[in-house]
Amino acid sequence: MKGLINMDLTVQSTENAEYMVEKIKDRLRIVNAGALKVSAFDEEQYEELHSLYTMVMKRDSFSPSEMQAIAEELGSLRKA
Repeated sequence: MKGLINMDLTVQSTENAEYMVEKIKDRLRIVNAGALKVSAFDEEQYEELHSLYTMVMKRDSFSPSEMQAIAEELGSLRKA
């Protein structure tokens, strides 16, 4: 994954959104990862996705209820 070291995730791009979604899925060990395709996310929700990514990456572990809340938040960021 060339170039990830220099990524500025505050810049809205499909590549950045894809990276953040993949990292969130990895961190939460989401089983139904196919439901979280980057194309399903609304571009207008980029800042919210970035905030969620930042919060998830700061934490070492999550309770089941926290994981559910994060998954629900991801779901709310998807296009209607």
